[in-house]
Amino acid sequence: MIEITKKEKNSRSLTFKTKSGVINTPFFMPDATRGFVKSMGLDDLRGVGMGPMVVNTYHLYLQPGMELVKEAGGVHKLMNWDKPLLSDSGGYQVFSLIHKNPKMGKVTEDEVIFKSPLDGSMHRITPEKAIEIQFDLGVDMMVCLDDPCPNDYPKEKIAAAVERTIRWGRRCKDEYARQIAARNIPEENRPLIFGVIQGGEYLDLRKRCADGLAQIGFDGYGFGARHVDSDGNFLSEVLEYTASIIPENALRFALGIGTPSDIVKCHSFGWDMFDCVIPTREGRHGKLFVWKRDADIHSGSFYETVNMNNEKFRHDFSPVDADCECELCRNYSRGYLQHLFRMKEPLGMRLSAIHNLKFYMELMEKLRAS
Repeated sequence: MIEITKKEKNSRSLTFKTKSGVINTPFFMPDATRGFVKSMGLDDLRGVGMGPMVVNTYHLYLQPGMELVKEAGGVHKLMNWDKPLLSDSGGYQVFSLIHKNPKMGKVTEDEVIFKSPLDGSMHRITPEKAIEIQFDLGVDMMVCLDDPCPNDYPKEKIAAAVERTIRWGRRCKDEYARQIAARNIPEENRPLIFGVIQGGEYLDLRKRCADGLAQIGFDGYGFGARHVDSDGNFLSEVLEYTASIIPENALRFALGIGTPSDIVKCHSFGWDMFDCVIPTREGRHGKLFVWKRDADIHSGSFYETVNMNNEKFRHDFSPVDADCECELCRNYSRGYLQHLFRMKEPLGMRLSAIHNLKFYMELMEKLRAS
């Protein structure tokens, strides 16, 4: 199912099939968390060459709710998106909710109990229920429920989270097999399933988690928890090491990464797939990514960011990037975009999100070519 088409040192390119289409790595997925990419329509996404995207089990479960998703025929039909979708288990969101405020819920060996931040209602999610929900979503790739505790927790707490992640990984995989059989899903249409490697900043715990999950067997493995330490420093050593201990014939998913430079760095470590809110969120706030056209993407300084809220752009009638073919750069100037943001016009947020996603799609093309 997964074919390595190119490899150089640790970085590589793969091809694999899903029920919604073939995917070539490396690839980036914007976060369509609640079934949409904020401020963007289908034509916008298709126009930048968008392929796979990420939806979030936790958020869709709470709103609009699984009954409506199932009534629509699954999340693809709800969104009217015919390309691959990956569902995050929502574990990171639930655990973040509880870690920030213990009154919002608790973690037991059997399940996670949490209070909805929307209406205060109580909910219980087991590893089995997390998998069942993702089958109801009808996605192409799904992620196991794991225990993503903060990196600055004591080592013994992180070790306990690793063991729970492995135990829950087994329960998720068993439920996955039950769902495949109960729904009579043929091999060529089955969703891919990912385990998530926890362990914080401790290499020995990362190794323990990776080995435990590999014994269960998954199509891919993700990097769990934050990829920076408490001071915001990028965990290069941990990311590189974790990629190296994932089976060669499995996908490597760097969850939540990230900035263009972090993606290039992680691809050089051997990671295949990435997702983050950065391009769309930053765009909506007026921060745009611009190529340094003569720079090598492996140089570490191949792009710059411009903040279109800066008053200096008010009289700048040049495009954001003269070489970019996105809707913004083909039709509008920096001065006009600055005007849109000054007027709080949603068109400015939409155009900027389009531009940033186009930048990210070009970055993926360059990485695949290199």
